[in-house]
Amino acid sequence: MKNTAPAVTAAADPATVSAAPPVRPSWKQRLLLQEDLNFLLTNRVPRIALTHAMGWFSQLKSPWLTRLSIAVWRWFTPLDLSEAEHTRFNSLHECFTRRLKTGARPFDARDGVLCSPSDGIVGACGRIEGTHVLQAKGFPYTLQDLLGSDELAQRYANGHYVTLRLTSAMYHRFHAPADLTVDRVTYISGDTWNVNPIALRRVERLFCKNERAVIEARLAHGQVPVALVPVAAILVASIRLHFIDVLLHLRYRGPNVLTCQADAQKGDELGWFEHGSTIIMLVPSGFALAPGLGQGSQVRAGQALWVAASAQGQA
Repeated sequence: MKNTAPAVTAAADPATVSAAPPVRPSWKQRLLLQEDLNFLLTNRVPRIALTHAMGWFSQLKSPWLTRLSIAVWRWFTPLDLSEAEHTRFNSLHECFTRRLKTGARPFDARDGVLCSPSDGIVGACGRIEGTHVLQAKGFPYTLQDLLGSDELAQRYANGHYVTLRLTSAMYHRFHAPADLTVDRVTYISGDTWNVNPIALRRVERLFCKNERAVIEARLAHGQVPVALVPVAAILVASIRLHFIDVLLHLRYRGPNVLTCQADAQKGDELGWFEHGSTIIMLVPSGFALAPGLGQGSQVRAGQALWVAASAQGQA
């Protein structure tokens, strides 16, 4: 009779199997992991001059130059354009500020949930101790320095904060985290230090030194105050806000305090960064980070970021 039993392969003796050689990081990865060199190349340079130059270069209208620039950009960062509304660009600026396909960033519609205003990586976050927060372990700063106002700082005393870092490859537009009214924008000119983790561990009060805009808003339900602070960085020192008719950048000369009464619904686009940077979000006590989120988490615009105490059992 023909033997139909399945063949059995003998297990290899572990002693005779050589271990696979470890995967060596590429030279690009090794370069980026050299903290001293990374900090030197991205900070100990004429930051503001380079930022102006990048702003000029990104606006050049040339499809072939744009394709070449994107190819070089992809050599250093995992740029993914599969979600983009369009993938042909006439300038780098068009690519940096690209819109996404309809439905690519659905917003959590639950009451009591504040959504992430942007794509990003969660950095320092947690409870505000008085008016003190952290940019990195051992590197505190105060809300007074960040916001430029003691009165506004006291509004968020003992509340909560989260830092969202947008990399250059991410979607650069940011949105209303809930139904809200924007009351005022304060533009604070400053430097353009890199905001990557290496710089945050070396430059004290970095967010308080960089160019930034303080967006003061009130939630439609309960008039609860919320603040968004977009912070610029090297190569990115232009912030566009749709509800004010100016482009905030290093050459902007005022007025620095812009009052407005702009209503926005959850998910409405508020503006964009030219290249990629950071948004710090402040909320009063009574909120907690959404379950599962913490330092190092990657989030997308529309994802639950904060949950009100009254809704925490539903999240």
